[in-house]
Amino acid sequence: MLAMAATTAIFTTSCENDNINPYDYANNGNNQENQGSTDAFKTDLAEYPKGSLVWTKDTTLSESVEIPVGTSLYIEPGVTITCKSEVQVPVEIVVLGNLYCMGTAEKPVTITSDTKKPADWGGIICGYNSEEVVLNHVDIAYAGATPTESSASFQNKLFKTTIDGGVPAFHFCNVNGKFVMANSYFHDNYNDQTYFTGGQGVIINNIFADSGNAADGGEAVNVKSGCKLDVANNLIYNACTNALKLSNAGNSETVPLTEMTVYNNTIVNCGWRRSKNKKGGSIWVEKAARPVLVNNLIYDSRFGLKQPKEDGVDMQNSRLTPNYYFASTETGVTQMAKDASLGIWWDSDIHSTKAGEGNPLFKNFTQTPKININCEVDDPEEGAPMAYDKSWDFSLAANSPALKGGVIDFSRIFPSGLAFFGMKKVLFLDSVNDQNYYFTTPLPSVKFGRN
Repeated sequence: MLAMAATTAIFTTSCENDNINPYDYANNGNNQENQGSTDAFKTDLAEYPKGSLVWTKDTTLSESVEIPVGTSLYIEPGVTITCKSEVQVPVEIVVLGNLYCMGTAEKPVTITSDTKKPADWGGIICGYNSEEVVLNHVDIAYAGATPTESSASFQNKLFKTTIDGGVPAFHFCNVNGKFVMANSYFHDNYNDQTYFTGGQGVIINNIFADSGNAADGGEAVNVKSGCKLDVANNLIYNACTNALKLSNAGNSETVPLTEMTVYNNTIVNCGWRRSKNKKGGSIWVEKAARPVLVNNLIYDSRFGLKQPKEDGVDMQNSRLTPNYYFASTETGVTQMAKDASLGIWWDSDIHSTKAGEGNPLFKNFTQTPKININCEVDDPEEGAPMAYDKSWDFSLAANSPALKGGVIDFSRIFPSGLAFFGMKKVLFLDSVNDQNYYFTTPLPSVKFGRN
């Protein structure tokens, strides 16, 4: 495991690059403030606060990276991090401090693997004292490896080696911390794309594609107790279990109930994998989850909104309608019908009552010709979804029936957005490359799905 408090020489050799690392000091273990160089320093992009770690160039990781408590790692636009897969212990990025991935639309930050196969590396795993994480314009793929007892996530008591299906691509757990996922592309990760057991978060304008595996499943957004979240304007395609799994599991005296608004998201072709059990297939709510869940568009997924027979959603404190449910097959209509097992039905939702009724008319989407929402094998020839195509356009045509019927009379958790002060401390050297430190959720729209 590569400790980020190491000297520049050791760090540079292990990561096979010449990134700037001013962190050359002896950590006394008692001070959580940034330590290191006494002066701020510059790259070609910006001036960073003292003690910061900065990656300016492409990096290859053959062992895990651990960012200590109180330390901030900044990754500049256009940097690609390649995780080697043929290693004894899967590579992980364990964030005990702070992480700022500062991608742009033109120059995203990319975290990938050398062989480009799911489960090649672990994921971004954040610790109990991680204060801030920014993932803006980030492409994260091929994560989900199972940890060993030598893994940084196991050593820091974040995940066990017996985890079902491997670690998530991104995990956050500090109830008092905050994170943003914005404008990012999560794809081809072996298990859950995200897993949250605490924290204040804004999840906006992302694409989650091709989540999980046929053996162990995988959600796109998996939420437990301890969170305050706004989840809006995301596309979730081909999550093999659920697009959204919403729960208050883990609630205690120190871990509060989760509050969340989930609105104007588009969910397509999710839930085909459920061979072990039939626990969801688009959105699953359990253990007194109490979301505001409105204006979402669910398209050809295995089931509609579902809950378990016992310990389900907190109906009194939730708002679960209106949402838009489309099915192109009679099987889909039946499995999202009013009498569907474990289903949650609202007359105020919009449902297909026959195959193909109410097609929302995406501008450009090619579906598997014979979609089989119950296929349980990851094979398009058997009716599974095709791999995500970046040329697809899930915005709605001008004559789409899904352009109206949504609601705007609800409050977002963070109407003024979330501020990330580690970003505020960065002095960008010109206005062209300047980045905002505030991330604000979009206003709700009366149309269904993402804007």
